[in-house]
Amino acid sequence: MTELADHSTDYGVVAAEPPEVMARNLRIGAHLWASASAFFFAAFLFAYFYLRALDSTAVWRPKHVDPSLTLGTLAAVSLVAAAVLLRFAVADHRADRLNAWRFKGAIVLALLLAGVVLQIVEWSTQSFGPTDGPYASVYLGWTGLLSLFVVGLLYWVETTLATSFRYRNTRRGAPVPAGHASGDGDRSDPDIENPLSLIRSELEAVSFYATFLSGIGIVTWFVLYVL
Repeated sequence: MTELADHSTDYGVVAAEPPEVMARNLRIGAHLWASASAFFFAAFLFAYFYLRALDSTAVWRPKHVDPSLTLGTLAAVSLVAAAVLLRFAVADHRADRLNAWRFKGAIVLALLLAGVVLQIVEWSTQSFGPTDGPYASVYLGWTGLLSLFVVGLLYWVETTLATSFRYRNTRRGAPVPAGHASGDGDRSDPDIENPLSLIRSELEAVSFYATFLSGIGIVTWFVLYVL
């Protein structure tokens, strides 16, 4: 084990990694994360229909358990709008309209934040809690988990946008100062030659996941507010 931590080890094999490698990793990672996320929400979908089918004593959803359809719809619409706008942002980046995609990215951040805030407002104004029947438990757990995932998506979009802004004055193909891409100023070489080379792949990956999560949002809205 000592030789693995030897300071004389040549780390050149991981320096200046070709952007194609990370681009492929990002695409695969986004698909794997979407697949894993589906299992989180499948549990609530199963619980909804299973507990509703077992409602032999009519306690599934008392009359006072009535979340706001308006706030729930607005939260779902904000998520779907953010996913659609990210698709347009990807198209802008492919067409080298960099300022246009950054502007759309900023709007996406505002939409995702608005969706989370709307959900919090709904929780704060409703007159029931998780102990007020099976539906209330499923509703609060499901919407809480979805909001958590939306916050994660918001962070992903923000870091992609921040990287694009930080290196916006760097010429395409030109290396950045040592250590910038790795976050370690003591390294002689960055992990990648130019962080901007990964923006498109990052955008495509986050756009794919946002589309997937917006689909989850639509299913959530339909099951919890319409059925």
